[in-house]
Amino acid sequence: MLEKLIIRNVALIERAEIEFTEGLNVLSGETGAGKSVILDSIDFVLGAKADKSMIRYGADECSVRAEFRPGKERATVSEILSELDVEEDETLVITRKFSADGKSSIKLNGCSVTVAMLRKVTQTLVDIHGQSEHFYLLKESNQLRLLDKIAGTPVSEAKKRVGELISERKRILSDLARLGGDEGERDRRLDVLRYQIEEIGRAELREGEEEELLQKRERAANAEKIVDGLRSATESLSADGAAVDAVRTAQRALAAIARYDEKYGELAERLESVGADLSDAADSAERFCEDVDLDEREAERVENRLDEIRLLKKKYGGSYAAIVAFYDRAKEEAELLSDSGERFERLTSERKKTDAALYAACRALTEARKKAAQVFSERVTAELKTLNVASAQFEVRFSEYGEEDVERANADGLDGVRYLFSANAGEPLKEMGKIISGGEMSRFMLAVKAQLSSVNEIGTYLFDEIDAGISGKTARVVAEKFCKIARTTQIVAVSHLAQIAACADGQFLIEKRQTDGKTVTEITRLDESGRKREIVRLLGGDSDSEAANGHAEELLRNAEIYKNSLS
Repeated sequence: MLEKLIIRNVALIERAEIEFTEGLNVLSGETGAGKSVILDSIDFVLGAKADKSMIRYGADECSVRAEFRPGKERATVSEILSELDVEEDETLVITRKFSADGKSSIKLNGCSVTVAMLRKVTQTLVDIHGQSEHFYLLKESNQLRLLDKIAGTPVSEAKKRVGELISERKRILSDLARLGGDEGERDRRLDVLRYQIEEIGRAELREGEEEELLQKRERAANAEKIVDGLRSATESLSADGAAVDAVRTAQRALAAIARYDEKYGELAERLESVGADLSDAADSAERFCEDVDLDEREAERVENRLDEIRLLKKKYGGSYAAIVAFYDRAKEEAELLSDSGERFERLTSERKKTDAALYAACRALTEARKKAAQVFSERVTAELKTLNVASAQFEVRFSEYGEEDVERANADGLDGVRYLFSANAGEPLKEMGKIISGGEMSRFMLAVKAQLSSVNEIGTYLFDEIDAGISGKTARVVAEKFCKIARTTQIVAVSHLAQIAACADGQFLIEKRQTDGKTVTEITRLDESGRKREIVRLLGGDSDSEAANGHAEELLRNAEIYKNSLS
């Protein structure tokens, strides 16, 4: 539910803070006082398009803060917040600012988000019903979803069966795809696979071979430089008077004086070890030099082998592991295709049986929906008649489909539904979104919610002047329907009807005042005496009139009795 709304510099509102209550919240006041501005502010903070004209004259920016406490919609909200990586809290806080230079700022629980991200959350929190608003039930996808909720278990079980058959059909199609098309196509595919398997197998690749060959090629390309280096090292170490001889001479000199101090002997031993290492290094350098391969035929063989490996990588994968994986898959597919004829026939037969079963399941799902739709249509039509739409007609129309449409079946089956509506006698039913007026739509939604407020997970409904054009008995019926819906869903409604105001759990008076030469809109939460005065005004009576005050008291009393009867 919407707990608090803080508005700054929107239209004529300089600053307003409204704490809403559970149940029915009614906004009333003179025409032009700014009631719809409050709903516009809510719409804005929920993600509606921003407009500079909404910024209060003389202000640089406007802002709206809304605090929600999710109830029956909490699980859905939690899932979406997790997707958006927004931290969840007991209260969901949305703050949106819009400046005169067109800059916008949106924060969700303190995290900056885009309008699209905001709407993803808020569409689960609030339904706004007004003459220029987006209507939840004008979307065909939502119409089908609502119908499924109404139908309950019969439809959910039918959808489960459809889902199982769709999964089975996907498996069969996947297996068929692996087998290829007709027999000729499968044979051609098998020929290709056999060639690929033979080519990879003949190459006898081994892991790490390419790296070894690259090293060989590098050594061959620099053979002369390597030989020169090794020869120079050998001469520096083992030539007459070179490093090995010099170290040995030093070792002998130290050995001759070792008897004078043991440390000279220790140094002589160290040099003896060094001399041995240098001699071994010289031998190794000479041996390495002899091992350097200057065979041009070997270099050519290395290059040809590298070309072969590069070609295989280009055709079958960018690495040894990828080529091996391709080889394994090709062998598996070839084995499958080698015995494909019988398997293809069996899978084709399974697909036909599954398609027939899926079509039957879709038909069963359609029938379950049609039964629910019939009851739903009758109840909504009856509700509309009590709401002063005496000639109302409402129908849920299903699109036709045949067995050939099975390929496009999904988890919702094959049904497409449209809500058709006619408000006037003699007028044909047409798509609701194309002909229904704002006032009719509000009453239609009220009729739906009066029947189904426990079905929809959305926790708050906003109605903008749903009472336009009604009075008397119809006004009482509308008020009673609001009371019923408000038992499970919060309502915020702009109203001019005393009957609706009398049923409010929270009532707010919207007034325009002039202060220091400026016109401002003020919002006041009314106490019991204030409510009575406002109801007298809505009745068109004089606040000093005993009859008007008595009538107001009677409305309040009767409303309380009716609400208590719903408990």
